[in-house]
Amino acid sequence: MQSAPPDTTGAVGATQYVQWVNSSFAVFDKTTGNVVYGPVAGNTLWKGFGGACETQNDGDPVVLYDKLADRWVLMQFAVPTGGPYYQCVAVSQTSDATGAYNRYAFQYSAFNDYPKGGVWPDAYYVTFNMFGGRHQAFSGAKICAYDRAKMLQGQLATQQCVQLSSTYGGVLPADLDGKTLPPAGAPNYLVNKGSSALNLWKFHVDWTNTANTSLTGPTAIPVAAFAAACSGGTCIPQAGTSEQLDSLADRLMFRLAYRNLGTSESLVVNHSVQAGSTTSSGVRWYEIRNPGSTPTIYQQATYAPDASYRWMGSVAMDKMGNMAVGYSVSSSTMKPALRYSTRLASDPINTLSNETSIVEGAGAQLTTLKRWGDYTHMSVDPVDDCTFWYTGQYLKADGTFNWSTRITSFKIAGCV
Repeated sequence: MQSAPPDTTGAVGATQYVQWVNSSFAVFDKTTGNVVYGPVAGNTLWKGFGGACETQNDGDPVVLYDKLADRWVLMQFAVPTGGPYYQCVAVSQTSDATGAYNRYAFQYSAFNDYPKGGVWPDAYYVTFNMFGGRHQAFSGAKICAYDRAKMLQGQLATQQCVQLSSTYGGVLPADLDGKTLPPAGAPNYLVNKGSSALNLWKFHVDWTNTANTSLTGPTAIPVAAFAAACSGGTCIPQAGTSEQLDSLADRLMFRLAYRNLGTSESLVVNHSVQAGSTTSSGVRWYEIRNPGSTPTIYQQATYAPDASYRWMGSVAMDKMGNMAVGYSVSSSTMKPALRYSTRLASDPINTLSNETSIVEGAGAQLTTLKRWGDYTHMSVDPVDDCTFWYTGQYLKADGTFNWSTRITSFKIAGCV
């Protein structure tokens, strides 16, 4: 592999699954699992487009499926030395990920690191951690909206952005699951992690009169006390080596999944926390309700059923209100593995259980490479709105740039 960590992202569409790992992507038939296109370099999407989106292939990808339009939304950044910097976005013209795309390049004067995206009826929302340049000082989170209606039509599209102060980073935009729309005119919801709270913003975008665009917040939503896993840094152990992995516990993990169940609106999200003692970590997950009025934590818990380290999670909810969380798990006696846990909507609140192994790793990540995954991705099938699809990193043998990824799908019993 030419780059690490893999920045594993993937989503499921009408008939296909698209996975993107840093600098390359592939399209799979979701029924057979066969590769129908790729792997090819990420910037293949912008061949003939010109500029940095065509010539650079810098990764930090995001794969989304616009369930309302049955379109793919694929993006990565282009960060040429000295700038300017770009977010390269490709929106498919049909539900076929191997077909033609409408292509865009949104420009920034500062380095737009760690992009994260979300689909909303009025825009594609993208957030960044902004830096003065590569390897320069952090200048705060940037929140942007891209004109979805124009992009679906292949027309000239603009962006509207708000820059936050360096107090705030790791902001995630809400990403719509299911086909039940948010209430008419609802703003996009954005959340980041505070010290003892989740901070929520509302971004209302007006494409007709930009003077009416507004970002309000943050509203601090109190949560149960926690300490970040590894104090936000590196301490995840692996069997057979003294080398440790980065927890990335300084931020919320992708996605901030939104669902309108009719009787309630929910946002689900997670991050990694210290569990029980300084020698373990777990996945802290939340369900936020009423984000449009008075947001509250409906339920929350830390999943840490034993002394192993669980981190790098991704969470989503199916149409029945059942939830699934995928994550990595490792310890001094096991190599990093991929697992998931679930809860029924009817289970007692604040509970998560039923851990299932996806793949038990056979390798540890060695030498000076501490970053692991950077993110994983749980998505929900738009056809049945029940089947979860999850992808993340593991190793087949000890090494450094020899990572592999796994894609799995599963359905919680009773979702029909």
